[in-house]
Amino acid sequence: MELKSGSHVYLMGICGTAMASLAGILKAKGFQVSGSDSNPYPPMSTQLESLGIKIKTPYQAQNLNPKPDFVVVGNVISANNPEAVELMKLGIPYSSLPKALGELILKNHETICISGTHGKTTTTSMMSWVLESAGKKPGFLIGGIPKNFNNSFRNPEKDSPFFVIEGDEYDTAFFDKVPKFVHYRPKYVILTSVEFDHADIYKDLDAVKAAFRKLLKLIPVNGSLIFHEKEQNIKDLLDDTNTKNIYSYGFEKVDNDRHARCEVTSVTEKETEFKVFFKGQTLGPYHLHQPGDYNVLNATAVALQAHLLGVESGVIQKALDGFQGVKRRQEILGEPGGRLVIEDFAHHPTAVVETLKGIKKKYPTKKLIAIFEPRSATSRRKIFQKDYAAAFQSAEKVHLMQAFDTSKIAEDDRFSVDELIQDLNKTKSQPWAVAHNNVESIVKQVHQESKAGDLIVIMSNGGFDGIYDKLMSALK
Repeated sequence: MELKSGSHVYLMGICGTAMASLAGILKAKGFQVSGSDSNPYPPMSTQLESLGIKIKTPYQAQNLNPKPDFVVVGNVISANNPEAVELMKLGIPYSSLPKALGELILKNHETICISGTHGKTTTTSMMSWVLESAGKKPGFLIGGIPKNFNNSFRNPEKDSPFFVIEGDEYDTAFFDKVPKFVHYRPKYVILTSVEFDHADIYKDLDAVKAAFRKLLKLIPVNGSLIFHEKEQNIKDLLDDTNTKNIYSYGFEKVDNDRHARCEVTSVTEKETEFKVFFKGQTLGPYHLHQPGDYNVLNATAVALQAHLLGVESGVIQKALDGFQGVKRRQEILGEPGGRLVIEDFAHHPTAVVETLKGIKKKYPTKKLIAIFEPRSATSRRKIFQKDYAAAFQSAEKVHLMQAFDTSKIAEDDRFSVDELIQDLNKTKSQPWAVAHNNVESIVKQVHQESKAGDLIVIMSNGGFDGIYDKLMSALK
């Protein structure tokens, strides 16, 4: 695929995290960029606006007039989308995001692919920042906005060897039904976890594992794989990779010289201190401002990868200490009326468990009020109905929004918030979980029941009907 500088590239579904990042990279490479989306919302919509990239809404055939030179089709676009229909009618050259990225950008760099069910965005951001701190000036594409860079992407410089990318297992496009990371040319892979997710496209855990098996098969002989030792689902796949450079990390003690063991030495509201033991060496101590054991694990994987790439220990220490996190990942929104309000992207039950547990460990004396919206394709289905009952146990009070738009999900497959409320209220002597039909109800009740010193955590992987600004305004 060759495109002349100045060509007009149009992105359908441009406000997706990866799509918005690609839009920025393409503009930085000298292309004229525009796109469309059905529901633009921050932070990606504001990032695009700041770059001067126009967003057309809603999807409609006339958006492709005048005809662009090339179209990138996001995975949210169905074959019967009016723009997809018009695209085929006009015969404009097109591609999926991952394929376009692989052919236009990644083929000229060594890809560090961060993959797994959980932790991809934070780990990709950490890895990018450590390499930046080491003077490597990597290109990157992240499914969120890292605060150290203020954009979710960077076009790599010609002499920069590395491109760090978040390797998503979700499928590519309606005409390219393979995991995105199949197109990413991975040389170095960090694999954080493998669990069942994306119930709209994967039948079961075996189907998910088959997807990740494809990733491992793509690692070249001179590449490497770093995986979380505790993940048996990953161990089931290890025979399918070509590289012998396989390393593990985790809190466990493992009797081999390819395991990096992490150990937390202290936890305060300010930071978590930990060390990493690898091949008889003590790496660190490292200081991390993001709470939770899972963030220690993410940072351990990054420290190990950086160490294997020859980054000096002191540089890794300084970089992790200066890592500011990612927007919408345990992001502190403010402290109106003395209540600390934190936003997080958690939606899978494992992510909810670890997010709340980590935040509670950091703020053990604060009353934790959890607010959750089932919005992802998986959380709106009943597959994890019972798992969520155990996911909120670190909270003192839980407010649940009814699941977002279940109209296209078979009735007997829909997630039931009311059933979850019943299950949660069975676990404690006093009712502590409440269901809501709208955001205004949540804001009103949280405003009435909370007081100075409380901690409020809002979890959703979408816009959540603007609850963030609404709640902050009410609490002020």
